[in-house]
Amino acid sequence: MGEIVLETREISKSFGALRASREISLTLREGEIHALIGPNGAGKSTLIKQVAGSLRPDSGSVHFLGEDVSALDTPARARRGLGRTFQISALAMDFTVLQNAVLGALGARGEAFRFFRPVMRDRALRQVAEEALERVGLQDHAASRTAELSHGQRRQLEVAVALTLNPRAFVMDEPMAGLGADGSRQLTGFLDGLRAEAPILLVEHDMDAVFALADRISVLVYGEVIATGTASEIRANSEVRRAYLGEEDDA
Repeated sequence: MGEIVLETREISKSFGALRASREISLTLREGEIHALIGPNGAGKSTLIKQVAGSLRPDSGSVHFLGEDVSALDTPARARRGLGRTFQISALAMDFTVLQNAVLGALGARGEAFRFFRPVMRDRALRQVAEEALERVGLQDHAASRTAELSHGQRRQLEVAVALTLNPRAFVMDEPMAGLGADGSRQLTGFLDGLRAEAPILLVEHDMDAVFALADRISVLVYGEVIATGTASEIRANSEVRRAYLGEEDDA
C-alpha cells in the first residue's frame, strides 16, 4: 500500500458531557479509498469537520502530506490540496455551473474575492474550471443555472469544484445521498477511477457503494473506531455486525 497522505492521531472532541470523538487514529494512503461508516450519531460528521479544518480537536492532531495541519482552517488545508465535498450542498445555486467551478479555481489560488466579471474573463481560471467540468461530464451544462441541475448533477459539480484545487486527497461526506440507483452507479464508477489521482476518505451510508469501492473500512460507534479492515474483514467482524449491521451471531 502507498505512503500515508492524511492521518489523524488520537483526536478527541467533546461537547459538554458528550464525547463525539474518542482518540481516533486513521490513515489514508496513496491510491486508496478508506470508507468511514457508522450509525447516525456515531460522530462521523464531527470527525470529518476536524479533518477538514472547520472544527479543532480538543486533543490529538491531524497531519496532511507529512505536515501537522491541526491549527490550519479549512481554506488553508484546501490550498494545500485537501479537497472536500459536503453532505449538504455548498454550491451557489443562482450562479451558473461554470461560475461555481471558476470560484473553486479562484479559491485554489488563495486570492481574496475579486469582482466577478473580471474573474470570468481570466482565461487560466476558466480553463481549469472547464477541464474539471469535462472530467465529471458536466461540460454541456456549463451555462446552466446550478439550481436547475438534478441532485446527481449537483453532486458531480461539487466534485468538479473540488477538482479545481488540484487535490492531493479528497474528503467526501455522503456523496451518494439523494441519488437514485443509476446516479449511485455512475458516481461509484467515477470515484473508482478517481482514487488513482487522489485518495478518498469517504463517509457514506450506501453500503453497496462502500463495499464496492473501499480498500479499507473503519466503523465508528459512539465516537470510537471499533474496527478497521477490508470489506470482507468488516463483514465477518461479529462486533461490527452487532453494533452496526444489525445482525446477531450464529448460535
